[in-house]
Amino acid sequence: MTGGMLSVLSSPYPRNTGWRSAYKPWNTSSTFSRQTDSEIIGYALDTLYNVISNDLEEEEQEENSAKQVDDLGSQFTEIFIKQQENVTLLLTLVEEFDFHVRWPGVKLLTSLLKQQGPQVQQIILVSPMGVSRLMDLLADSREVIRNDGVLLLQQLTKSNAAIQKIVAFENAFERLLDIITEEGNSDGGIVVEDCLLLLQNLLKNNNSNQNFFKEGSYIQRMKPWFEVGDDNCGWSAQKVTNLHLMLQLVRVLVSPTNPPGATSSCQKAMFHCGLLQQLCTILMATGVPADILTETINTVSEVIRGCQTNQDYFASVNAPSNPPRPAIVVLLMSMVNERQPFVLRCAVLYCFQCFLYKNQKGQGEIVSTLLPSTIDATGSSVSAGQLLCGGLFSTDSLSNWCAAVALAHALQENATLKEQLLRVQLATSIGNPPVSLLQQCTNILSQGDKIDRRGSKVQTRVGLLMLLCTWLSNCSIAVTHFLHNPANVPFLTGQIAENLGEEEQLVQGLCALLLGISIYYNDNSLENYRKEKLKQLIEKRIGRENFIEKLGFISKHELYSRAAQKPQPSFSSPDHMMFDHEFTKLVKELEGVISKAIYKSSEEDKKEEEVKKTLEQHDNIVTHYKKVIREQDQELEELKQRINTLTSQNEQLQATVTQQVSQIQQHKDQYNLLKVQLGKDTQHHNSHGDAFQMNGIQTEEVSKLKEELEDWKNKHELLQGQLKEKDSVIEKLSSSQLEMGTTEQASQMNKLGGLEHNNELQKELEMLRSQIQLQSAEISKLQMENQKLQVMNATAGPTLGDGGATAARSSELEGRLEQEVKELKTEVKALSEEKESLKQQLDSSSSTVAILQDEKCKLQREVAESKKEQDDLLVLLADQDQKISALKMKLKDLGVPVEDEDDTESGDQGDEDEDGDEEEQDENAVVCYHEN
Repeated sequence: MTGGMLSVLSSPYPRNTGWRSAYKPWNTSSTFSRQTDSEIIGYALDTLYNVISNDLEEEEQEENSAKQVDDLGSQFTEIFIKQQENVTLLLTLVEEFDFHVRWPGVKLLTSLLKQQGPQVQQIILVSPMGVSRLMDLLADSREVIRNDGVLLLQQLTKSNAAIQKIVAFENAFERLLDIITEEGNSDGGIVVEDCLLLLQNLLKNNNSNQNFFKEGSYIQRMKPWFEVGDDNCGWSAQKVTNLHLMLQLVRVLVSPTNPPGATSSCQKAMFHCGLLQQLCTILMATGVPADILTETINTVSEVIRGCQTNQDYFASVNAPSNPPRPAIVVLLMSMVNERQPFVLRCAVLYCFQCFLYKNQKGQGEIVSTLLPSTIDATGSSVSAGQLLCGGLFSTDSLSNWCAAVALAHALQENATLKEQLLRVQLATSIGNPPVSLLQQCTNILSQGDKIDRRGSKVQTRVGLLMLLCTWLSNCSIAVTHFLHNPANVPFLTGQIAENLGEEEQLVQGLCALLLGISIYYNDNSLENYRKEKLKQLIEKRIGRENFIEKLGFISKHELYSRAAQKPQPSFSSPDHMMFDHEFTKLVKELEGVISKAIYKSSEEDKKEEEVKKTLEQHDNIVTHYKKVIREQDQELEELKQRINTLTSQNEQLQATVTQQVSQIQQHKDQYNLLKVQLGKDTQHHNSHGDAFQMNGIQTEEVSKLKEELEDWKNKHELLQGQLKEKDSVIEKLSSSQLEMGTTEQASQMNKLGGLEHNNELQKELEMLRSQIQLQSAEISKLQMENQKLQVMNATAGPTLGDGGATAARSSELEGRLEQEVKELKTEVKALSEEKESLKQQLDSSSSTVAILQDEKCKLQREVAESKKEQDDLLVLLADQDQKISALKMKLKDLGVPVEDEDDTESGDQGDEDEDGDEEEQDENAVVCYHEN
């Protein structure tokens, strides 16, 4: 039957045309023929699909599930693909645009891949352009074929990295993301789900495609997928599925199993494009379904794991509460709350672990919330450290385990914080002194069976023992504090020596590990618990072989192997939560070391200590030299930068020097050429015209100089006229100065006027000086030009020796030039003499002005002194009048005759007139003084 079908499929026109007469007459058009041929091919493909496919109805599947033992579909598929030409022919039929051929072909090829995936994948891979043909299905405008094409590519890309790379480089990411956007992102239907599954196939465990996805900026296109509104109630099941797959796709890109470089670059890209911020928004939103919230927490965990920038951002995220609380605190509250779902609590623990992974800053912030100096005394806000302590000492065993593991991650590979955590003090009950956190952990460990707890008691003890082992490892001070409690070592030896059941064997192994850490990291500071004494104690009470056997219980446990596989804590039930992934690494590191340390003698221990000391010294020396080398590297970098700058400057200078040298060479060449040309010109008669032109230029310059001299002469005459006017004004002032001696008032007024005129004269004299300086500069220029003309005449003289007419004319020109030069010299001399006389006149006028100013100051002083004397005289006269009137009154009383009032009035009137004249003179003097 299959052979007959293949003969139909092998050609669009069947070879045996006799049977076609039953369906159509011979004269039927070719269009109808092609249509019926495509329908026949489609029916043949559908028949093959029904034969090979195992897709049955649900009722039939239930009835036939028990009966169907042999898979007939896979057997028929093996028969079909034995001949690779069948698959190649099917690929060509899938390339047809006709719906009746293409769609059945896509379904048949999908069924073949489901039945015998690897074999069909290999056939398609080796066929020419096999994958590229199938990629065209995503561009089909018919949604049915496009959607089935997505399903076909899902089956084609399963577990085949080569086909995954080809599909990715055939622009699959662009097309699939376009389809997701067209369908409405997370609100889309099942087509979005199929596209997301195909994207997961292309990206999961394929570093090349992940790098191509990141480099193509496709991470930025994932941000709109996670935009959620304020009202998150009533999500459809399809939306939940789509969003779940989208979160898983993000986790594929940042999975801890990927290469660290690829994961780090994707994490940075997610932060810069705002994808991490969008995920944190979903994390803090209300109404989000529980499974989406759990997957979002896991996704955020892996986006921030080991990336300092993302971890710092996550530490700054606050929950929308009143007052706002850090997101870390809100998540820890969910982790230690036993009413929360188990899967959600595991997700929060994983998020906290990823936040602290390689994040010493975050570890310090968590531990600082436990230290006495930073604890909030008011209790208004709950810190992360308080939540961890509350979970560590609660009655819920799962909370104990989660809090212990979280606190152990806060101490991971950080010796400084291990020492600081020893300072933490806890108030156990009212009236009792506070107890250290280390002591409280050992107390709970020793009271394990006495405390009534919900859940597994072994789980609490395992969690505390993991915390203590992490705390004491690589910290001698913590070991000393642990051994300082005399009850700890007997408890550990008692637990190890007992023969307990299978559940307790895990506790025995962890106790042996803790005791071995106490030996290996012991600094022998406590005399009773030195390394040798602890080894003797193990030999007497437990036995070395028994101790090593109990220590091996840890790595042989099934739950230990599960935890060692991946960092995310994934457990089917709370009872299976026993080991942490990071703790399994610590056990691998210490198990062999502790086994060797138990069998070592005291001498070997001493040698080992000496070796450790020498190694420490060597490490210190190495660190010192590393520091020196870093400093030297910095200095070298600075020196290299300086050298680079100096070399660049040197290159620039060399370039300028070469340019200048080339310019100098060019000038030399030009100079030599000019010399040669001048030599040739003197030998030929053609140079006469040039000489005439030269003389013509000289005559023009001489005419210009004459005109300029005439202008300067006119200016000079004007200045002389102005100076004469000023001299006349100065003479008038001097004559008026001689007349000022008649009266003090007249002299004062004249001197004031003279001073004003002198000020004006000074300004005008300054103007004249500046003009004279300009004139002298112009004269010097003329002298320089005259000298140049003389030089030109001297150089031009030898060239004009040829020809009688030219010689005569040149001699005439020389005579004229000499006369003009002489005239110019005489004029220059006259101008210089006039300049000297003007300078003398200016000096004399300035001296007269200075004399007038001195006299003015003297007059002002005399006026002030005279006014003061008049005031004193007036005071004396007033006193005398009072005394005279008093004496007159006394004489009248004594009966002595006194002069009449008229006489006295007439006498007084005369005095008053005199006094009035004096007062007027004083007032005039005062007015003059104020005017000055």
